[in-house]
Amino acid sequence: MSEKNKEILTVGICGLGTVGGGTLSLLEQNAALITVRAGCPIRVAHVATRTPKPHLCGQVAQTSLDPLAITADPEVDVVVETMGGFDVAFEVIKRSISNGKHVVTANKALIAERGNELFALASANEVTLAFESAVGGGIPIIKALREGLAANDIEWLAGIINGTGNFILSEMSAKQSGFSEVLQQAQELGYAEADPTFDVEGIDAAHKLTIMSAIAFGIPLQFERTYTEGISGISPADISFAEELGYRIKHLGIARKTARGVEMRVHPTLVSNSRLLANVNGVGNAVMVQGNFVGSTLYSGPGAGAEATASAVVADLIDLARDRMAGVTNPVRPALGTTQADSSLDVLPIEQIEVGYYLKIPVLDKLGVMAKLSAVLQERGISIEAIIQKESENSETLPVVILTRVVREYELNAALDELAGLDEVTGPVTRIRIEPFDGEA
Repeated sequence: MSEKNKEILTVGICGLGTVGGGTLSLLEQNAALITVRAGCPIRVAHVATRTPKPHLCGQVAQTSLDPLAITADPEVDVVVETMGGFDVAFEVIKRSISNGKHVVTANKALIAERGNELFALASANEVTLAFESAVGGGIPIIKALREGLAANDIEWLAGIINGTGNFILSEMSAKQSGFSEVLQQAQELGYAEADPTFDVEGIDAAHKLTIMSAIAFGIPLQFERTYTEGISGISPADISFAEELGYRIKHLGIARKTARGVEMRVHPTLVSNSRLLANVNGVGNAVMVQGNFVGSTLYSGPGAGAEATASAVVADLIDLARDRMAGVTNPVRPALGTTQADSSLDVLPIEQIEVGYYLKIPVLDKLGVMAKLSAVLQERGISIEAIIQKESENSETLPVVILTRVVREYELNAALDELAGLDEVTGPVTRIRIEPFDGEA
């Protein structure tokens, strides 16, 4: 850290978009409060941005177009990376750490995919890589997992960790609208990007789940092994059938520790409408964590936006300022299961999970169809929990909806292959997993 101003934490911000701009505004607006809580002033001395914003940078001593200049600035104690993207952001973080600077980042993709390397480098250089803002926006879920629940053996966690997907499913449910129509609405409101792939196909949520799983279970970051499935195939009919059966469809990230290994998966999920997660709607985020002593805890709030994410960025800065004033140079707090990771816990492929299933099977409207469907499932040891069979009006086909009891996924896959071979089945079977969330009150 800088020797010039030991009573000031000096910050350089790389990127002045939504998160970077919000961080700068929060540091200025709440400066007096932050100084009291941090134990010293936090001053932004350097900002790098491709789009200068004089109204935000009036109090900043230096601005530039080159973020790498901040990594070499001897005055800067902490580099805040809010650029997003991958290659340039990675180089900024790597150089900052190598130059002995702490780093605060909101870059979930970079942490999930390259975090093992960056945390090892931070440990070697005795600096902190903090990332509260990378998951859950303003929800302090990283701090909760790493500190508040540190005494617990985490059994599972599950969350609505992408506000765009949750908004789309909430609107589809409320208005009985189709996916494409609601996606366009989300784009018009600014909730979805022009290219919404990362949100609606689950990639954004998978990045966040990878990070939370590493903390919860003490395993290395393994984004490539996180099963990912989006919501573009969910129809208004699926939502209606689910509600008729007492469920809501949510796009969840789920991590569970079992005797056979760790599950890490993102997919549409049927959740009983009596459960807390089923009642989180709109763009909000919520994460439920089950600990062996504390039981079930829920963390809910805004998952994105300038103010919420900036709140998490500045919280990390305050922690670093407190460490500095206490003389702590390499705190245990930010560890993420890298140098001390438990590699003995294997990540299970999706075929090995055991859950119940919602199946929507398009069939010919003729006698004996239900008996054939039931026979295929029973041969595979798959028990049926509930059935909905609607009367056909102006069509020769109708959907049969079946809820199964818990079964291993590879057994279900084999049954689905057999169902697809029946002459009476007229199209692809829709499959949505069901989560009971054992232990929740």
